[in-house]
Amino acid sequence: MSEQTQPLDKTSVPTPGQIVIVDYDPQWPALFRREAARIRAVLGQHALRIEHVGSTAVPGLVAKPVIDMLLVVTDSAVEDAYVPALRPAGYLFLIREPDWHEHRMFKRPDPEINLHVFSSGCPEITRMLAFRDRLRSHTADRALYARTKVALGSQKWEHVQTYARAKTAVVEEILARAGLHQKPIPRDPRPE
Repeated sequence: MSEQTQPLDKTSVPTPGQIVIVDYDPQWPALFRREAARIRAVLGQHALRIEHVGSTAVPGLVAKPVIDMLLVVTDSAVEDAYVPALRPAGYLFLIREPDWHEHRMFKRPDPEINLHVFSSGCPEITRMLAFRDRLRSHTADRALYARTKVALGSQKWEHVQTYARAKTAVVEEILARAGLHQKPIPRDPRPE
């Protein structure tokens, strides 16, 4: 693989202090649709599914102003099927996690996008969509998650992944109410 498509070491992705949490922006769904169309245009049949996930996908929920997207491909470990096409579309290959569902992550600025890539059939896809759908349809869980995000976002964090891990107990509680009781595969303990 060429140097320009090598992902960065995830330990080199620091967070500058506090996490910025903002009110819901009704433009987020349109930004997602625009980016989904861009990805479909460059990947064609390799994009099996593209979903808007994360807090920006939940109307009314406070969020980091970053559009999280889920891209499902046949096999995320076969990077030649999608990485070369994403780079000219403005996506920087940032993280490769072969030990965590063969997860890959790309970033794109303006608007800021996190593009998470998983293989078809990966259980993390089910978890991400169930969590999003639960927050969309259950006011109490959405409010609990919002309070958690605001409280944690006001603290100082060296790494985004440490902030994400701090939300784990609440996320698992909400997923249990959504009917997902299985334990997730743990991620690499190193900070992101």
